[in-house]
Amino acid sequence: MSTALRTRNGTLPNPRHIGAFADDSSRRRTIVLLGIDGAGKTTAAESLVKVLKLSGTPAQLLRNPAGRRWLSRVAERFGTSLSPSWANRIESVVRCVNVLRAHLKATTFHGTTVMDRHIACQLVLQSVRGLPRGHVLPWLIARLPRPEAIVLLDLPAELAQARIILRGEDSETLLYLESAREAYLRIAQDKGWHIIDGSADPEQVLSNIARVVSRAS
Repeated sequence: MSTALRTRNGTLPNPRHIGAFADDSSRRRTIVLLGIDGAGKTTAAESLVKVLKLSGTPAQLLRNPAGRRWLSRVAERFGTSLSPSWANRIESVVRCVNVLRAHLKATTFHGTTVMDRHIACQLVLQSVRGLPRGHVLPWLIARLPRPEAIVLLDLPAELAQARIILRGEDSETLLYLESAREAYLRIAQDKGWHIIDGSADPEQVLSNIARVVSRAS
């Protein structure tokens, strides 16, 4: 088996996950993974797509970043900082462009599209920054094709921060992570998203996501 099918930690997807999709057809469906920084969204999304492909189900992974880290690095490089409102404006544009492109690709793909992040992430950032929701983002969400399943990977802020420190790429304050987690959970409970324990073993997290995906119509 090709090493290209290995997950980020170098291990192959557990065969028991493959069985969950053995009877899946190439019907179109979109699965969105959300969560605070350090929740394991990207790792889970990559593993899910690989498992789907191993089962014979066409699958693609599309990422929808807002460029927040890049924007912070640029501001730091020039010795300046953006106000929360201006940062939100720029990030919202970048996020929306990425999400619109992702949905366009999803509509022409016969199989499962897994999206890493979505516009809801920007709503959470607005909440954490104390900014109003506004009308544009909710309006856009209401008009985009509804994903067959939205999964929130939830975990304690302390664990998320430890993971961020371990990867050594950036940093987040505990206060920010706690506030973001609370915002995500409020929206998830209001919208009826699937909430999965992101602090569990990666194999268990993938198994739980696989069950959600296998039931998505």
